[in-house]
Amino acid sequence: MAQTHGRCDDRFGEVRRALAASLDDDDVGASAAVYLDGVPVVDIWGGYTDEARTLPWERDTITNVWSTTKTMTALCALILADRGDLDLDAPVPEYWPEFAVAGKDRVRVRHLLSHTAGLPTWDEPMAVEDLYDWPTATARLAAQAPHWEPGAEAGYHAFTQGYLVGEVVRRVTGRSLGAFFGEEVAGPLGADFHIGLPAEHDHRVAPIIAPPPVQPAQTGGADTGKRTGTGTTSPRSAPGNPPIRPIEANTPAWRRAEIPAANGHGNARSVGAVQSVLACGGAARGVRLLSQAGCERALEEQFRGVDRILGVPMRYGMGYGMSGGQLPNPRTCFWGGWGGSLVLIDLDARMTVSYVMNRMLDDQSTLGDDRGLGIVLAAYEGLSA
Repeated sequence: MAQTHGRCDDRFGEVRRALAASLDDDDVGASAAVYLDGVPVVDIWGGYTDEARTLPWERDTITNVWSTTKTMTALCALILADRGDLDLDAPVPEYWPEFAVAGKDRVRVRHLLSHTAGLPTWDEPMAVEDLYDWPTATARLAAQAPHWEPGAEAGYHAFTQGYLVGEVVRRVTGRSLGAFFGEEVAGPLGADFHIGLPAEHDHRVAPIIAPPPVQPAQTGGADTGKRTGTGTTSPRSAPGNPPIRPIEANTPAWRRAEIPAANGHGNARSVGAVQSVLACGGAARGVRLLSQAGCERALEEQFRGVDRILGVPMRYGMGYGMSGGQLPNPRTCFWGGWGGSLVLIDLDARMTVSYVMNRMLDDQSTLGDDRGLGIVLAAYEGLSA
């Protein structure tokens, strides 16, 4: 069995075994963490940072976690709402006047957080380089019309959510989302998570390893999408705008930019350290970022139904996906990153479970895979021990 390193309380031994099994099977390098009552009871890692398996994954190795970044952006909005600086029910133009065109005066801040704003992508063709230009990316969103009646439907805002929420945060605080997160969240918590990675950390980054290409025989053709466990087909296989290749995450330009929906860099320890605040009523390890009531807002259901982009049934709260009742405690929220990373927050158990890896298994899925789910289920086994 693969060797893992770090701390794991005896009762959560199944988490270590689950990570080791994953490293023996699909993973190249990965980390897993469990926080209980804000305290790390599991903080483990193993494997390698490179596909050739020559460089070990170390304690301070970090990598791009793709859409798990969205949980950090959502937390920033919840913190500002709890402080009274941001009204989640207010029309977006109240903070961003240029947004009030083409029928978007009806878009509220909560619509941005719940993928119901009707702006799942840009209408104007985008290059990857446009993602690195904040004024361009946000101005184009401010100018276009929603694809549906805001609040009536949901469609995953894979990249646009970060710019939409991030621009509101910038208008409210005068700081970029990455700067606000670093100064008000990661800094006080001592969490090694970055939205916009300084060059001084490049030597610690495990490059993203792209998944094998999907063969037409597996998909039935390029336009059929990915077959999901619900028996529906997702249109995620269609080219995006801009089209993103996994290897983009390994470029200096990607790392330096602030893409608050997709380019956060961290590991399981840092992801869990931040989100444990939400699990513990707003405070963890002596640092309070928001109130209990402020945390509860994450569980305010904004949408329940089939996501018109993902093609699967979803429940969206305020910036997080919500459990559909499959877990022991229904008061949980979560989100995952393209290719496999995952964080789950259980507000009743006061537990946070996180999994971060560098090898993507699927270039279609944004809902995680069995690796992260295995870590979550192992954590619940430990919780009930």
